[in-house]
Amino acid sequence: MSAVATWIADPLGYPFMVRGLAAALMVGIVCSVLGTYIVLRGMAFFGFALSHAILPGVVIAYLIGWPLVVGALVVGVLTALGIGTLSTQGQLKEDTAIGLIFSGAFALGVALLSTVRSYSTDLAHFLFGNVLGVSSADLWLTAGLGALVVGTIIAFYKEFLVLSFDPILAETLRLPSTVLRHLLLVLIALTIVVSLQTVGVSLMVAMLVTPAASARLLTQRLPTMMVISAVIGAVSGVAGLYLSYYWNVASGPAIVLVATAIFGLTFLFGPRQGVVWRWWRTLQPQAAQGEEAQALQRGRVR
Repeated sequence: MSAVATWIADPLGYPFMVRGLAAALMVGIVCSVLGTYIVLRGMAFFGFALSHAILPGVVIAYLIGWPLVVGALVVGVLTALGIGTLSTQGQLKEDTAIGLIFSGAFALGVALLSTVRSYSTDLAHFLFGNVLGVSSADLWLTAGLGALVVGTIIAFYKEFLVLSFDPILAETLRLPSTVLRHLLLVLIALTIVVSLQTVGVSLMVAMLVTPAASARLLTQRLPTMMVISAVIGAVSGVAGLYLSYYWNVASGPAIVLVATAIFGLTFLFGPRQGVVWRWWRTLQPQAAQGEEAQALQRGRVR
């Protein structure tokens, strides 16, 4: 067996690595597909706020002995709907509603967390991720919620497309804009819950935004953007987990760092909007003008 094949196959000999790779792959795809709408609609702050606002649900579930995911799911959905309701009343702007609910919920979570003396092992995994600790039950839950999110995006693709690019047209077509917007917020909450154990609360927004931002630099078409974003998210999840295994670093940060590195390469060398290629294209007319000037100068000398 070649060195590369051995390097790839060795981690697969451990069941926890196989489960971790499956979870990282699913989370990378789900976050990246939904992340295209977050990037297009400028909702990165909402994703950041919601990922931290679920903390009280996690702590309450821990205190009463429920699965932590259940508490995160309930509070995440309620928070998303609360932000949507406050911002659609017209009295508060969306960023104000997000800041209000986010700060209050996160403060409540920290207050509850301060009452728990033995939280460091159990809850720290949800703050920073522990993909290698994913159980078979966690894997099935991730697959189920992930399929629900992706299936909903596919089912309401046209409606979300119109709502994201032309809200006025959505009103003209009499689409239920408020309902669709609330549905999108709930999908973000579900995606955050799906990704909790993989990258954790602190790094959640990176997986929602970074792959989609990279894809945004490569294409203008939404379907292509979703596919490219999903590929980047999947590659980031798998590559990050391998780096975590061989370099002995935390899995969640490793996954995010890979996604960030891909964005950096895309930003610099992207064929459409890459900094290097744009700089190179600006040099071409200057070089052509310089050659033309030299030719004219030689003609005058003669």
